[in-house]
Parts: sequence; structure tokens; C-alpha cells
Amino acid sequence: MLAQSLTTLDYIAVAVFAITGALTASRKELDLIGFLWLAIVTGIGGGTFRDLLLQQPVFWIKEPTYIIVATVAAVVVYFTAHIPQSRYKWILWLDAIGLAFVTIVGADKAITAGASPVIAVVMGMLTASLGGIIRDILGHEPSILLKREIYISAALVGAIVYVATLSIGAPQILGALLGAAATFALRAGAITRGWSLPTYRPRPGRDFR
Repeated sequence: MLAQSLTTLDYIAVAVFAITGALTASRKELDLIGFLWLAIVTGIGGGTFRDLLLQQPVFWIKEPTYIIVATVAAVVVYFTAHIPQSRYKWILWLDAIGLAFVTIVGADKAITAGASPVIAVVMGMLTASLGGIIRDILGHEPSILLKREIYISAALVGAIVYVATLSIGAPQILGALLGAAATFALRAGAITRGWSLPTYRPRPGRDFR
């Protein structure tokens, strides 16, 4: 039952990330092919990287329905992107939802593949963040890596919560809910309140002569 739920979350996450990619394409005034390209790459990018690292069958090759989901999302956005008054805000909030879902799915797939808890946390973080990174790079948007707001660390915390909950024998559904909630809450705080981690500040060097 839970495995089926995680699969559903995976489809939703691909659709959500694909929508953010298509919205980015709309901001750049691309044609339909551009919409499809950005939507599909954003939707499947993180999961593809995860599966390759885990030496597992790439999920969208095994189940092409993911490509269809991303394609439909791109086409719908192509004809409706003019409706939202602020497309950038939609990108931010949809991305936060996708981040929460994909963090859990990525960590769970690593555990299912027999990876250690540490690797499961890393895979959850990478799966969740790479789609947005790829979208920003291809869309020539300021990369989320260069922003002070919490993003990757939100996925990291969510993956840790999920894996830690499982490690103490708690129900998997509880771990999934807590992990996704932690990821979304941190990212929402970053969007609404500008939450960020302390940044490096240069200091005068020392002369050891």
C-alpha cells in the first residue's frame, strides 16, 4: 500500500517539477519544443541521476508514463501560463512541493536498492535538488545554489528525518509524512521569511612567518 503511495508521489513530483520547468520556459518566451524540453528534463533529471548512481534501471525508461506526465504538464502550461499573475511565485511554491515529495521518494528508492542510511540521505537530497538546478541552468535563471535561501539543506533535513524515523522502527508512512513536512516547512520559511544558513565571511589572513 505504501509502495503504491510512494509511486503516486513520484508521479506527482515529476508533474510538479515539469510544471516549474514549463513555467520557466514561459518566462523565457520559448516555443512548444522549448517547453517540452525544459519540463521533461526538470521533471526527470534528479531521478535519472539517482538511478544511475545506484546502478538501478532508470525509472522513466522502465516506465515511460513519466515522460507522458511531463509532456502533458508542458502542453497544459504552454496554453495556460498567461493566467497566473506571478509565474515566478508559482515556480517557487510548486518547486517546494516537488522538493518535499522527491526527497522522500529518492531516499526510499535508495533504501530499497540496499543502500546504507547515509547514502539514502544523500540520494534523497540529490534527487530533490538536481531537477531545480538543471531547470535554472537551462533556463538561464539565477541558480538556487547561489542563493542564500534554504533549499538543498531543506531536502537534506527531510531525508534525514525520513531515514532516522525508519531506523528507530517507526511506521514508514509516519517517516514519509514527517520527512516531507520538514522539507516543505523549511523551504516555505525560506520563501516567506528569507530563512538562510550563516554564510562565509572573509577575514584578514594571518602571517605565519
